[in-house]
Amino acid sequence: MPRPFDEGSALAQSYPAASLLRRLAAMFYDSLLCIALLMVLTAIAMAVSNIGNTGPVVAVKGPLFRSLLFISVFAFFAKFWTWPGQTLGMQCWRVRVQRTDGQPISYMQALVRFLMACLSLACCGLGFLWSLWDKERLTWHDRYSESRLVVLPKTTRKQ
Repeated sequence: MPRPFDEGSALAQSYPAASLLRRLAAMFYDSLLCIALLMVLTAIAMAVSNIGNTGPVVAVKGPLFRSLLFISVFAFFAKFWTWPGQTLGMQCWRVRVQRTDGQPISYMQALVRFLMACLSLACCGLGFLWSLWDKERLTWHDRYSESRLVVLPKTTRKQ
């Protein structure tokens, strides 16, 4: 069970929904982190697959390796979405994913959210653009995972 957020549930429910621009900005930041993660995993896999090989470097390929990369990206998002509710990109843009009652999402909700976001992207971003017409500004993955992306208030700095 994910750890509850610190603020009261009523307060967390009152946060406004994130705009499409904020979502895309956070996605851009997170995509850079995911690219770095995939590069590291690929480098490790190539090094391991070429141990003892004196010929040219053999590129790692195939459905098993691609599945590992896909699962690794999901694990990245699932870990951050279920515990602090924010990836690094989301922290920069002060957005957080939470259940409709203001609590952290579960791993099952994270899985549904991730798969629906992939489907949204595969449909030329239609699932994301949906938020422009939705009265609650929810995307496909928000709706199907029963979660929402909210904008957090600015924090005051302690002096």
